[in-house]
Amino acid sequence: MTKTVALALGSGGARGYAHIGVLDVLEARGYNVVGISGCSMGAVIGGFYCAGKLPLFREWVGKLGYLDVLKLVDVSLLSSGVIRGDRVFSMISELLEDCLIEDLDIPFTAVATDMTAKKEIWFQRGSLDLAIRASAAIPSILHPVKMNGRTLVDGGVLNPLPISPCISIHADYLFAVDLNSDAAMPDDFVFAREDTGQQKRDWFNSVVDKATSWLDSKRRADASSHVDENIGKLEMMNQMFETMQLSLTRFKTAAYPPDLMINMPIESCEMYEFYRAKEMIELGRHIAEKALDAFEQGSCSPYGQRMA
Repeated sequence: MTKTVALALGSGGARGYAHIGVLDVLEARGYNVVGISGCSMGAVIGGFYCAGKLPLFREWVGKLGYLDVLKLVDVSLLSSGVIRGDRVFSMISELLEDCLIEDLDIPFTAVATDMTAKKEIWFQRGSLDLAIRASAAIPSILHPVKMNGRTLVDGGVLNPLPISPCISIHADYLFAVDLNSDAAMPDDFVFAREDTGQQKRDWFNSVVDKATSWLDSKRRADASSHVDENIGKLEMMNQMFETMQLSLTRFKTAAYPPDLMINMPIESCEMYEFYRAKEMIELGRHIAEKALDAFEQGSCSPYGQRMA
């Protein structure tokens, strides 16, 4: 007998690739996902899945190396350090082909934050592309979405793991995937991590050289220091945002406990490491297997908590 699942997919930047692995395992084990709510990267993966276009997204991100990701973002390192993200979202828009949320085969909700009204916004109709853009606009890093006089940013500001939109979905189980868990990395999983240190140094030097080619040596040195300072600020903002999300997730899940919480270790991947799709998808599979093994046996594991 098919088991139906309403699925909440949390925010966490590049760790969100793990959502793909979780969906793979659910399908392989015979679970039928009948509704998804997502925030930030959870909205990206959930939206593509509900549109039946996740294979296209998987193929695209699976080819992205470190330098490919850098070419997709426009970083103003000499000013605010803000990432425009236009090229990324243009590609997402091209892959989605003007999908409307109400036309999707699987009900979907993308959660964003309305900074003007200081409340959550649930996208359940309209442009899927716009909903994803708004849900994934990380404050101080990606530009917000302006819509009907409102300023919309990442849903993780108020609800990094949006379980509440799943409550009304008729399903046998409610599962949630937390990308900001303090669970330890599994001992039996080893990353085949590519050494990107030299690539990072080469890219950093090329950015500084291009941005400061018209400056004299003294001012170039000052500009290089300023770039370094802005990168440090971005990393600090990233850490602050992740800390906030971890606290908010605990609060939200206490109010809306899922039947199963699948825990992805926050230490597995930095929020901005979008070149690590393949390994994070594999980690998602690995942890989902562990979580579901325990759930189906009526027990718990560090990676799968029975909460309801």
